[in-house]
Amino acid sequence: MKIIKRITPILALFIMCFSPILAEKQAIESHQLFDSGWKFILSDKPEYQKSDFNDTDWRTLDLPHDWSIEGKPEKANPTSGAGGYFPAGTGWYRKHLNVPTDWAGKRISLCFEGVYMNATVFVNGVEAASHPYGYTSFQVDVTDKLTFGNENTVAVRVDNSQQLNCRWYSGSGIYRHVWLNVTNPVHVDHWGVTVTTPEVSNEKATVLIKTKVKNETAQSQKISLRTTLKGIPNAVSVQPETEIPAFGETVISQTIIVEHPALWSPEKPDLYQAMVEIKQGKTTLDKMTQSFGIRTIEYSSEKGFLLNGKSIKLNGGCLHHDHGCLGAASYDRAEERKVELLKAAGFNAVRTSHNPPAEAFLDACDRLGLLVIDEAFDGWRTEKNPYDYARIFDKWAKTDIQSMVLRDRNHPSVIMWSIGNEIIERTSPEAVQTARFLASAIKEVDNTRPVTSAMTTWNQGWSVFDSLMAEHDICGYNYTLQESGKDHQRVPSRVIVQTESYPREAFKNWQAVQNQPWVIGDFVWTALDYLGESGIGRWFYPGETKGEHWEADLFPWHGAYCGDIDLTGWRKPISHYRNILWNDTEKLYMAVREPNPANGKIRETMWSVWPTWESWTWPGMEGKPLEVEVYSKYPLVRLYLNNQLIAEKNIGIADEFKAVFPVNYTAGELKVVAFQNDKLMETKILKTASEAFQLRLTPDRKVIRANGQDLSFVTVEVLDKNEILQPNAEIPLQFSITGQGVIAGVDNANLQDTDSYVSTTRNTWKGRAMVVVKNTHKAGKICLKVQASGLKTSEIHMNAK
Repeated sequence: MKIIKRITPILALFIMCFSPILAEKQAIESHQLFDSGWKFILSDKPEYQKSDFNDTDWRTLDLPHDWSIEGKPEKANPTSGAGGYFPAGTGWYRKHLNVPTDWAGKRISLCFEGVYMNATVFVNGVEAASHPYGYTSFQVDVTDKLTFGNENTVAVRVDNSQQLNCRWYSGSGIYRHVWLNVTNPVHVDHWGVTVTTPEVSNEKATVLIKTKVKNETAQSQKISLRTTLKGIPNAVSVQPETEIPAFGETVISQTIIVEHPALWSPEKPDLYQAMVEIKQGKTTLDKMTQSFGIRTIEYSSEKGFLLNGKSIKLNGGCLHHDHGCLGAASYDRAEERKVELLKAAGFNAVRTSHNPPAEAFLDACDRLGLLVIDEAFDGWRTEKNPYDYARIFDKWAKTDIQSMVLRDRNHPSVIMWSIGNEIIERTSPEAVQTARFLASAIKEVDNTRPVTSAMTTWNQGWSVFDSLMAEHDICGYNYTLQESGKDHQRVPSRVIVQTESYPREAFKNWQAVQNQPWVIGDFVWTALDYLGESGIGRWFYPGETKGEHWEADLFPWHGAYCGDIDLTGWRKPISHYRNILWNDTEKLYMAVREPNPANGKIRETMWSVWPTWESWTWPGMEGKPLEVEVYSKYPLVRLYLNNQLIAEKNIGIADEFKAVFPVNYTAGELKVVAFQNDKLMETKILKTASEAFQLRLTPDRKVIRANGQDLSFVTVEVLDKNEILQPNAEIPLQFSITGQGVIAGVDNANLQDTDSYVSTTRNTWKGRAMVVVKNTHKAGKICLKVQASGLKTSEIHMNAK
């Protein structure tokens, strides 16, 4: 869902005449998706930019699109382990549109939310713009390059051939939305409405709306500006006639008082909408709606972080931008689902490491209530990879960081701006100047939020950072929260957030945040598994390659297994443990530690936790010891095997809310029972599964929108005859679909399985797999069938409306 809307009757005529898909909506918005019907080729020839080039044999597709995920991870691919061994290269996109004569005198632009990377836009064979950074949005005014009353061609060259340019999976292509904007010459500027709330109480709030009005005519123009808060009686401000100079712009400020405001928070994410209208007499020249929230932010070393005057500790996770089997393709539903998964796991905050996220992700954070550290860069002037951002920093850094802030500043979910991550030159005096430069660039366009960055020493000394940290409002520590106590003694005013932490240190970090008011939160690396940075978070068995992910080529590993949640959305035991620590929504959980094999020991790496599974199915272990882990906020737990008491244990903060029971394995039922004040409070059970017998399909949504982009994520589970998950099942699945749906991707969370993610087949792993269904643009029924040899075919029915 977009939060900015514009309306003009001329575009309605164009939509009905030239775009059947949009005509079905009877839409009259001038801010329209431009995603459908692009031509694509993974090739590079200069004639592709020409308007008369014949592209009929190119592939036709809709955006968002990531061509890298359509290839298989292969060891020879130049992205190597950093990029998940996926292909890259250079590709071209072309789209044809008829521009009506009625558009003459209008301003027409294209807004690209994200193109990875080195995008060059051509209109009718003429270069209109270039944009190197793959993670920031950019707008291209194409008015002067269009031919009115004729067919026009937009061509986009995307060059991701120079590798390595990223330390994680980037994807390749126009992977986020493209928008078509048609406005009058006098209009609200791109990202031109800013809403802040300088005074807020429970009784009333002052809403300040600043609107930049742009005049792209040769004469000065007199206009009036009317702003209305939707759904609130008398919440209107009218700015009387104002003169906008020729080829100039003017910022108009308006104030509206809201009585008894609904304050935005993670628990109650209430949103408002401001409708801005530019008028000339009785004629409306431009009209748009901006979503916003009313809330306050305060922070200090004495009180910590305050949201709406209340102390809040940030239980955060870091997040890369890919969607597993969908790659980087930024479907709105995929972005929304990410937020749902994070909220369900107990997180209240996220860090968008190490780049600005999709707009749809922030929209979902606004709607669902997730706090955000919005991050601009992974590096500054000193490279981490040969072709990374360091090459363009001096030319583009201010443009890109202000692009992030201008686009995202109206999101109430965004509570901090981050200017960088583990900067290579961080100990040099030049880094202090760069941090000051970036922080100043942010404050030029938004001074309502603190600035941070994520820093670490890697054993180079810590106090050397004092001058660099002084350029930040809140100081981000990566893996160094142990320094927070003595740092507070040395610099008592410093406010600290741990911007990255090891998953295995969940308890230590939770306790440090609880006990030190100047430490406002912890962000684990990571909330979700991701592609690229291959092998981080892995453990390894005897005979396998030793060491950390940077020490060796670990193919077929092609992703990171350090997330609390895997690529299919399954919560690992560490996720349940973290949630029990931070929240009261979950108080009891049980899983079993994988035993060492007979030929040696399992070895962990820095970002791993011991492989632990929700399973009491361990063939070959009969009579041998297993370790059962129980996490509990209840003070007493008892463990039973086949209704026989094994042991009982007291659990509290001194035990890190964790108990480990040695149990000799016998098939059957493992049960933990929790007590408080001699009262039975909760029970968890694991049962031994017999052989695979059937499949269960569980869609996250049975009804999706018929817009060509909506998704349903379907979990496939292998069950025994008693409908118990068979956690050791690794069997091939075959998917087929009929009706108004297509298979967008398949997954199983096994980051050593190099089968294609864009396929109709996938093996299960740990008894699970996932298939993502996408709508075809048309309304109607969808039937997904899943087959496995020896098992009954299963099917699920959905509807696109």
